[in-house]
Amino acid sequence: MNNYNNINITPNLIRMILWGICAIAIFSIGMAFIRPWYNVWSQEMEGKAEFAKAEQNRKIKIEEARANLEAEKLNAQAEIERAKGAAEAIRIENGSITPTYIQYLWVRQQSDLSDKTVIYVPTEINLPILESTRMNQLRNKTVQP
Repeated sequence: MNNYNNINITPNLIRMILWGICAIAIFSIGMAFIRPWYNVWSQEMEGKAEFAKAEQNRKIKIEEARANLEAEKLNAQAEIERAKGAAEAIRIENGSITPTYIQYLWVRQQSDLSDKTVIYVPTEINLPILESTRMNQLRNKTVQP
């Protein structure tokens, strides 16, 4: 009456089921032996990748250090040239640094401060008051009776 319960079990069907069970068993046993080797190989590959990354990072740091060294050398050369120019300017001024020359240098230095704010308090001669000069003048006035 119910045709769904009638499964024809033939020797061919039994053979296919046994072959399937054997295939699953062989696959499971194979994976049990292959998986540890795969894990070792995988860890070795990860180690090589980490080593290559560390080596690349080391090379980058070395190149950055070389670039910084080169920049510092060039900055030192620029500072030497600036000092030579200042020495030449002082020589032209007859070897003396006058307050006028110091004020000129201060005004010239202001062009380097384009991204900064300078608060300027004008004086009677429209020149900035240099603190070192002002303090020396105050000391001289108080020392002399």
